[in-house]
Amino acid sequence: MPWSLTVGHVYGTAVRIHVTFLLFLIWIWAAYYQQGGTGAAWEGVAFVALLFLCVLLHEFGHIFAARRYGVKTPEVTLWPFGGIARLERIPEKPSEELVVAIAGPLVNVVIAAVLLLFLGGNVGVEHIENIENPQIGLAAKLAAANIFLVVFNLIPAFPMDGGRVLRAILAMNMSHAQATQTAASIGQALAVGFGILGIFGNPMLIIIAVFVFLAASSEAGAVQMKQAAQGLLVEDAMITQFETLGPQASVGDAAEALIRTTQKEFPIVDGAGKLRGVLTRDAMIHALQAQGPTAPAIETMQGEVPTVGTRSPLDRALKLITESGAPVVGVLDGEGRLVGLLSPENVGEMMLLRAAQPEARFGPWAKRPTA
Repeated sequence: MPWSLTVGHVYGTAVRIHVTFLLFLIWIWAAYYQQGGTGAAWEGVAFVALLFLCVLLHEFGHIFAARRYGVKTPEVTLWPFGGIARLERIPEKPSEELVVAIAGPLVNVVIAAVLLLFLGGNVGVEHIENIENPQIGLAAKLAAANIFLVVFNLIPAFPMDGGRVLRAILAMNMSHAQATQTAASIGQALAVGFGILGIFGNPMLIIIAVFVFLAASSEAGAVQMKQAAQGLLVEDAMITQFETLGPQASVGDAAEALIRTTQKEFPIVDGAGKLRGVLTRDAMIHALQAQGPTAPAIETMQGEVPTVGTRSPLDRALKLITESGAPVVGVLDGEGRLVGLLSPENVGEMMLLRAAQPEARFGPWAKRPTA
C-alpha cells in the first residue's frame, strides 16, 4: 500500500500505518489542545491510539477467523477512518463468511464488556454523544467507542461487517451473486436514508452515505465480473489487436502511438516477442515533462508486469489484476511470447455483452462447445 509504514508483523501479517493516520493524530492533538491545553492534547492522542488498537484487534478478529479456513492475510493497514485487512480471498461457503464477518465485532463486544465490568457498568449514552469531551474518563470513552464500533459495523451495508453478515445469511438460500446483489441493494437503500437524514441533520451522514453507496456498488460489480468470468479462459477475453514498442523506442515514439491509437498502455517487447515491461500513459507524460521526447521508453516503463497463459482460467487472471494493481496483464503463449493483453476494461465490456444477450452466438466464448 503506497504511503504506508510497516510497524511490525503479527503471525505473518504486516501491520501498516498510513501516513494520513499520523497526520490525523497531529490534528487530534491540536483539537484537544485548544479545549484543555497540553495535558488534554496528550490524553486525546492516547485515547485515539488506544481506540485504533481496538480497531486493530477488530481486524485481527477477522484475520484469525479467516485463517481457520485457510485464508491468508498479507497485511492490515490503519487509516484515519479505520482499519482494512486485505484477505487473499473471501470464503466462498456462507457459513465461513459469516464467521469471518462476525469475528471482528465480537472482539469489540469483548473489549466493551471488560471495560464495563471495570467501570461497574457506569457508561451511558452521554459518553457516546460527548466522546470528544476531555472531562470524560479514558476508560469510559473507550467503552463507549467500542459499543459504537459494534453498532456501526453491524449496519447491513457494504463495506461494513453487517453487509457481509447479511450476504452470508442470504447466500444460505440463494446463489452468492444473488445474495451479493440483494445485500448491495439493501445497503444502497440505507445509504439513501443516511443521505436524507444528513441533509436535515448531521452532514457527516452524507459522507457516510456516499461511501456506503459506492462501496455497495463496487462489491456488486466485482462479484458480477467474477461470475461472468467463471468457466472462461484468458484467451476468451484478451485483447489481440494492440501496438507494441521495441526496446530502442523513445518516449516520443510512444507519444505518437498514443495519439494514433486508443491504447493507454504500451507493451515493450524484444525481438523474440518477450515482454520487457509496460509503458503507461501517466509515466509517458511524466517522462515527456521531465526528460523530453528523446528519453528511452525502456527506462520509464513499469518492469514488473504480471503474466498469464492463454489457457489460464479468466477468474484467476482477474484476481491477479486486483491483487497486483497492474494496469494490464500480459498474456503469453506456450513459448513465452506476448500474444495478448488483459485489462479490467475489456473484461467489463465482455461482461456487459454477456449480460445483454447471455445466449448470443457471438464473441470468443461462443466458439467453444459446452461439455
